[in-house]
Amino acid sequence: MPTSQRPRPVLYRNGSVYSPADPFATAMLVDGGTVAWVGTEHAATNLEGPDVRTVDLDGALVTPGFVDAHTHTTETGIALGSIDLTACRSLAELLAAVESAAATGATTILGYGWDESSWPERRVPTASELDRAGGGALVYLVRADIHSAVVSGTLAAGLGLAAVDGWDDGFVVRAAHEAARRATRRLTVDQRRSYQQAALLHAASRGYVAVTEMAAPHIAPREDLETLLSIDGPGHDLPLPEVIPYWAQLTSSREEVGELMRGFGGRLAGLAGDLNADGSIGSRTAALREPYSDDAGSSGTLYLTEDDAAAHLVATTADQVQAGFHVIGDAGLDLVLRALERTAQELGVEEVRRARHRLEHVEMADDAAIAALVHYGVAVSGQPLFDALWGVEGGLYAQRLGHRSGTMNRFASLLSAGVLVALGSDSPVTPLDPWASVRACLEHTSAAETISARAAFIAHSRASWRLSGRSPMMGQLAPGTPASFAVWKVDELMVQTPDNRVQSWSTDPRAGTPLLPALDTENAPLCLETVHDGTRLYAVDGFAAD
Repeated sequence: MPTSQRPRPVLYRNGSVYSPADPFATAMLVDGGTVAWVGTEHAATNLEGPDVRTVDLDGALVTPGFVDAHTHTTETGIALGSIDLTACRSLAELLAAVESAAATGATTILGYGWDESSWPERRVPTASELDRAGGGALVYLVRADIHSAVVSGTLAAGLGLAAVDGWDDGFVVRAAHEAARRATRRLTVDQRRSYQQAALLHAASRGYVAVTEMAAPHIAPREDLETLLSIDGPGHDLPLPEVIPYWAQLTSSREEVGELMRGFGGRLAGLAGDLNADGSIGSRTAALREPYSDDAGSSGTLYLTEDDAAAHLVATTADQVQAGFHVIGDAGLDLVLRALERTAQELGVEEVRRARHRLEHVEMADDAAIAALVHYGVAVSGQPLFDALWGVEGGLYAQRLGHRSGTMNRFASLLSAGVLVALGSDSPVTPLDPWASVRACLEHTSAAETISARAAFIAHSRASWRLSGRSPMMGQLAPGTPASFAVWKVDELMVQTPDNRVQSWSTDPRAGTPLLPALDTENAPLCLETVHDGTRLYAVDGFAAD
């Protein structure tokens, strides 16, 4: 590109830059898609000039951009345009929300995010109750965990759900839920693209430079991921966060693995993600060693056999392709670990380690399971907001699991053992809110499993790049690294650890540790700008205008 057409370097100054190159940095120079320099105000003065655009941060913080380790982009876009039921505190409130939607004349009513575990009724609506509230509309309301839903009788009758496995008077799981979801997700390419763009723009406004898409044939057809991969990244007319794609399709041979990996433009990071070994705790489909505390007749559901999991792992490991599974319950994890053991016996443990397999969620892992993850070199994608939402006293975990609820989401134990942990939202299960995830790690309901803000931040940025096999240069701001960052308006900066005695001195700059936002102040960090590979994805009105 001729010099006259190249964008001018941008000098950010008069703020704070979270950088391993200089813990006291207040300025950063970006040249094209690369961080050219970080340093102090005094040195920044020497870089100003007519050929450099200067941005006054006015005390704002610049950090590496967040990377969500587990998202569902189309579902997030649909949720943004659906009834938000996360605030419903009773069955009556949910039915009232459906009535309000029906009053607008809607013939199809979609909603998401309800969780009956906090309701006084402690039950879900029936099909007939949804028929009355919806006034005859087709109603599909997905539960917070997205592993079950409630549907109106009108929708169920049209699909014949009463004869399908998983039907219970409007409450649908397993095959019945998949049928209902497919029926409400019959979208044109343009509709998919619109939902996906809305979700990615929303992610950019929250400081995300990339999202890890957990696509699977049981969630959406292949064209859904193909459409998503046609719009992502900063090189398009509408710059959007990058998509790191996974496709969760079971395989049993290297030929199948190779064929799938050559698809989707050769962009797949692996054949992993929501290849479900089991379900969810909220829907009582997570596979447990012992029955549910509130349903002695159920220990959940295994969606794969050990032979299925082992065949998939052998085929992918032999081709050095990253594989993995959705696994939440301890019995589900047992199945996957046995499959890993069989793979190691056939191909050798070093081959298994080189494949860098990953597991999603891993909410119930004892010490022996964690040791096995280390042994096989398996990484974990965790969701801290699960604990914040459901680990509270008397909450969902306590109801479903009883005494077992105190040993959930063991982030500190995983990290201290040497497991690579990356963090995400599982959006739309929990919101795209990276600082809320960091705070949830600091405030884990189990004191033994809290981790520092710095550890959580790294797990939600640099570790997510690393988990998908990307360059170790990604996820940090230093000379020569990609210019992928977010700018934040914050109330206060500090070093936050689970130990308040450390917090009392850690605002002292002599500690030499890069500072992050204080997360216990009146205002949450506000994203002012998001940039990926030097291209602006988002900015609040008026920020850093030319």
